[in-house]
Amino acid sequence: QIFITIHKKREIFKYLNHFKNVYLEVKNMLKTRRITEVYDLKAFTDEGLYFGDIEECMIVGNKIQGWRIKATKSSFLSKVLGGAKGVIIPHQMVKAVGDVIIINKSAMPSYDEEEQE
Repeated sequence: QIFITIHKKREIFKYLNHFKNVYLEVKNMLKTRRITEVYDLKAFTDEGLYFGDIEECMIVGNKIQGWRIKATKSSFLSKVLGGAKGVIIPHQMVKAVGDVIIINKSAMPSYDEEEQE
């Protein structure tokens, strides 16, 4: 049997509690991004298609409501939209934000390559 004094128990608890707080801070740091860091990021669908570039974020109160994505020359949007400059997608369609933005494929407008030819 190992006998641990109350003083030792308190030291161990403080030590574990400190590491728990550090873990939570790091976890929260990884999830938090500034809106200004997201502008001009590339947006891809969850199928890997290049969708466009983030141009603007619509914020109501303190919540993100939607994203304006501009069509660039090599993006899927430029093929679908023709002369339009981009689209606005609701934030619910965004799956992940990191080095790129991943959006749900259902946010993509329907497109038939045979009609365009």
